[in-house]
Order: sequence, then C-alpha cells, then structure tokens
Amino acid sequence: MRIATINRSTAETRIDVTVNLDGTGAYRIATGIGFLDHMLEQLSRHSLIDLDVSVAGDLHIDGHHTTEDSAIAIGEAVAKALGDKRGIRRYGDALSPMDETLTRVALDISGRPWLVWKTAFTMNRLGDLDTELIEHWFHSFAQAAGITLHVETLYGQNNHHIVESAYKGLARALRIAVEIDPRKADAIPSTKGVL
Repeated sequence: MRIATINRSTAETRIDVTVNLDGTGAYRIATGIGFLDHMLEQLSRHSLIDLDVSVAGDLHIDGHHTTEDSAIAIGEAVAKALGDKRGIRRYGDALSPMDETLTRVALDISGRPWLVWKTAFTMNRLGDLDTELIEHWFHSFAQAAGITLHVETLYGQNNHHIVESAYKGLARALRIAVEIDPRKADAIPSTKGVL
C-alpha cells in the first residue's frame, strides 16, 4: 500500500501527517484553523486519499506558519507515498462546480513543481483563515509534492464557494493522477524513464 508519514517540527509548528493514496477518503484533521480543516476534509473526501493531519502551530501570531507548513508536510507525504511513481496515470484534471462558481484544476505529477494561480477573492478572511494564505497553501503543496499545478476560477462570486471548488478540484485531479493505470502498472509514465 502507498502510505507515508511525515513528522515536521520547527520553532513555529509541530506537524504529523499520514496519507494513504489507496484509501477511501477517511480523514482526521486538526490544524487549529477551522476553515483550513474544512478544506483539507474536502481534499481527503474527494480524492479518496486518507488523510491524518495534526498541527500544533503558533496561532497566537497568525495562521501563516500553520497553513504553509501543513501544505509542505502533506505535499511531502504524497511525494513519499508515490515512491518512484511507477504505474501512476500522472496527469489529472477536473472542472469543479459549486453553485455559481466553476474552477478548473489541472496537474502533472512531474517532479517539476510549479503553480499557476488564476483565482482571486473579495474578502480578506474566511472564518479564521486569511484568504491570501490560500494561494500560499497551494504553492507550498505543489512545491513539496513536486507537482505542476494549474488552478483557475472561471467564474464565481461567493468566496467560500471559490475556495472550496479549488480544493475539490485539486482533490478530483489528484485522485485521477495518483491512480495506478492497469495498462501500464509496471512503467514509469515518462519517456525519460524517471520522474
């Protein structure tokens, strides 16, 4: 089974993350930031990746370190669980509607981290999370996981819906990309022979 655990400890946060790429979407999330917890629950549920995340962060300062470091640890765990990436589909994409909002997410588990972010917010905060940290979460996740990631909200007005459609789109694209392709289960999905 493709399971990995990352324990990340800094002067700012202590994080324990376990992922199971072949899970059922079961989750246990406790970051101390309610809105971030809600988004990570969506990520797990819709990707079918089991996700266990426990964070003790310096929330008395703000949510930046908790948000950033949780993304890094989750990304590292996904990369570790993928191993040499043998047999994966590699690419995934999703159109993710949520009421009046539609977001497009496309990704490549390439080993070449990159984020293209075409999403904007009209509110500074959602619950107890600064909206500027949402792009930062996606950037940190893509860097740590080694994923080329494109996120674009095609239209939408409600900030909660915009964020949630981005996380659900990421989840659905990841679900496709990390799955084992039964036609090429023994091959690295690259002409280079390595990802």
